[in-house]
Amino acid sequence: MKRGLMVLLVALLAAGTAVAQTRPPKRPAAKPATKTAKPAPRPAPPHRVAGPANVACPQVLGTGVGSKLQFCDVVTGRNPAEGVIIRLPPHKGPLTLTLDLHNRHTYSEEMVKAGKAYANYTATIGALTPDGRLLARGIVRSEFRAGRDLLDRIGGGAGPRGVKAIAPVGTERISIDVPEEVNEVSLLGEKLTVLTLNGTETFTAAQRPIAAVSNINIDYEPAPKPPAKPAAKTAAKKKK
Repeated sequence: MKRGLMVLLVALLAAGTAVAQTRPPKRPAAKPATKTAKPAPRPAPPHRVAGPANVACPQVLGTGVGSKLQFCDVVTGRNPAEGVIIRLPPHKGPLTLTLDLHNRHTYSEEMVKAGKAYANYTATIGALTPDGRLLARGIVRSEFRAGRDLLDRIGGGAGPRGVKAIAPVGTERISIDVPEEVNEVSLLGEKLTVLTLNGTETFTAAQRPIAAVSNINIDYEPAPKPPAKPAAKTAAKKKK
């Protein structure tokens, strides 16, 4: 009896060992995922300033009756001091100068009614530094046939409804990149070509208004302020 019991225990132990050997080994516990470092924040974009430019206009055409814009004549010449002066603030990197360039037309209701008012204008101006270096050129081409071709009428004249005979016609948007070291730009006329029913004329004589500008704006990144100077010593050493 004891012999049979011993044989049964041995058999049970052998079976348990076999089952334990057939079981798959336990996998090691997974390590917790490590936290990935957050990417460094992107630097803030540079602060830019946009708005109307500081303009000194030697020959004011006037204010538009409809647009309320200020129109300034651009005269021909070579001396930057005689042009439309645009004073620029200190800026880091290029400053963007934008303006609307227009032709000038002398309006006559009688010529329109007679079918003789047609005119085709091409005006060229230059943007110069105070020392005469050319930064860019602007060209505007436009045609006039009837009053609807006028961009606006200029107030303050002796004509009907108190408007001037000279009126802007056509618009060309001009954009100029001004280098960091330039803080003043002068607009001067170069040439005006006019085609009418009587033929073609070209005007280059000095101090002649050949175009008009309006809506002059700037967009720039302000130059960093210079570091503050260290405070001066106000007290001297006392004499012993």
